[in-house]
Amino acid sequence: MEVKRLFDLLEYRKEQQPDRAVFVAKYGSEWRKIFIDEYIDTVNNLSYALLSLGLQRDDKVAVISSNRPEWNFLDMAVQQIGCVLVPIYSTISSDDYKFILDNAEVKLVFLENLDLFRKIKDILPSLPLIEGVYTFKESDGLKEALSQFSIGCGTLADLLAEGKSHPQADKVLELKASIQPRDVATMIYTSGTTGFPKGVMLCHENILTCVNGVKMTPKPYFSRAMSFLPLCHIYERMMNYLYQFMGYELYYAESIAKVAENLKYARPYMMTAVPRFIEKMYDGIFRSGQKLTGFKKKLFFKALNHAMEYDLDGTTFWYDCRRKLYDKLVYSKIRDNFGGCLEMFVSGGSAIQPRLAKFFTCIGMDIYEGYGLTETSPVIAVSSALPHGRKLGTAGLPLPGIEVKVLPETNEIVCRGSNVMVGYYKSPELTAEVIDADGWLHTGDTGAFEPEGQLRITGRTKTMFKTSMGKYVNPEVLEEKFKESPFILDMMVVGENQKFAAALVLPDFDFLKEWQERHGIHCETHEEMVTDKRTLERYQRVMDKYNVQFGATEQIKRFKVLNDSWTEANGCMTPTLKIKRKVIEQRCKTEIENLFK
Repeated sequence: MEVKRLFDLLEYRKEQQPDRAVFVAKYGSEWRKIFIDEYIDTVNNLSYALLSLGLQRDDKVAVISSNRPEWNFLDMAVQQIGCVLVPIYSTISSDDYKFILDNAEVKLVFLENLDLFRKIKDILPSLPLIEGVYTFKESDGLKEALSQFSIGCGTLADLLAEGKSHPQADKVLELKASIQPRDVATMIYTSGTTGFPKGVMLCHENILTCVNGVKMTPKPYFSRAMSFLPLCHIYERMMNYLYQFMGYELYYAESIAKVAENLKYARPYMMTAVPRFIEKMYDGIFRSGQKLTGFKKKLFFKALNHAMEYDLDGTTFWYDCRRKLYDKLVYSKIRDNFGGCLEMFVSGGSAIQPRLAKFFTCIGMDIYEGYGLTETSPVIAVSSALPHGRKLGTAGLPLPGIEVKVLPETNEIVCRGSNVMVGYYKSPELTAEVIDADGWLHTGDTGAFEPEGQLRITGRTKTMFKTSMGKYVNPEVLEEKFKESPFILDMMVVGENQKFAAALVLPDFDFLKEWQERHGIHCETHEEMVTDKRTLERYQRVMDKYNVQFGATEQIKRFKVLNDSWTEANGCMTPTLKIKRKVIEQRCKTEIENLFK
């Protein structure tokens, strides 16, 4: 059968791969497999229950939950009756919750557990359209907590029991038949690096265009994948649909902290990741080598340095001979620490450092890069096994059937095709700002095409700034280069309308502590670590090393090493771990001012 709507994946999976589990997740201390028949039955019963609650075509249903099979049950149940799922991150502020739930006109809210209810409890009185709040997990205190609001409540189990008791199979079949590929399937609110988020309306065709466009990236024999990035983000969600389409067993990690442990159990062939996660993986590998001694330590770092010199376009006979030796002695042991089968990361969200792409590809854990936006569902270009489909440092080739060009005046990337969103919800004027009269979506990113056709991302038009000397600085290019140093966990370049560029630097405190101990520097606190004279001299040498790779007007003239953390929880990072520049500028206003005194 042909998959034209996202919920068509259910029957397609039953037809193509009925005997392999669709999802595998941990409940309590046990991993549980969910097969396609249970998946379909659960989705149908939940659809019946939602209709019993009075949901009508185009009504909005919000979900606030970590990744779990129930997320998919709700997603498909909502879609096949013509309603719209609105996924919301569990880490946003109360103001953002209020804005999204109100702006989207949400009628029902599904929460993972009662703890998340406390995040929206105080704003419920100001949201009169919400008719019910339900949880995936058993929550004994929910009815009591909601008694003051006079709205429906219960658990997923309650709704499934209702659906079984009052099936409406004919009605669901009628609704499914009426849904078209261009009908809106979901609204995803952008992470909002500035101001309130915007509701991106994506239709079935939008997302399936990307599923079909990336299906050539995995290797034919892959059969297992792992998911840990939030399904609220269209990047992970689209890949989630891909895994279902390809017939994989999809393992959900318990949490980001347990990814390494879960990898050993699941032994997936592939997973998606963001560059920051891959950087942390490499840092962990590097630190494990620091604990070795003598010949083993020397061999380990020779192998690591060898991997950094890998060339995807071809290597010499002697390079390959050494690679085979290092693979037997070092690389295979690294792979074993991640389950032993992991052969592919699909990296998105931002550009990955080429040295890391070389390293992981050389040791047999290939990095396949992709690029896109929520507004493009999300893929514009992706690495693949097609001729010239992969070149390290690029996002690969544009999706088949998608038009992509780089504007000569500004180097901005624009895209046109069936992956481009329907528009921003209730914001036609904002939609017109990003999609021009000819249908080209303006990404706000700058880039260039390689001679073989791969797309290289060079920065964002909105983050570039001009110094008071009239020189443009692309901060993201500088930041990615300087972050190659193990001393730097993160960094933000500043200097708009100033005489020079400067930087706020976050150290990798784990690495820094080990370095200080090796050099006889004893500090009790992070504050002492970042103010130590010898440490600051070492950071200056890091700056000097990378500054020579840039022009005089781009170089970092001053920097401040911070005793701070930029996280999603404190609002400094988006859910895909990109820094929120405006937030950090306010948070570090004094430090920035001092850099230019």
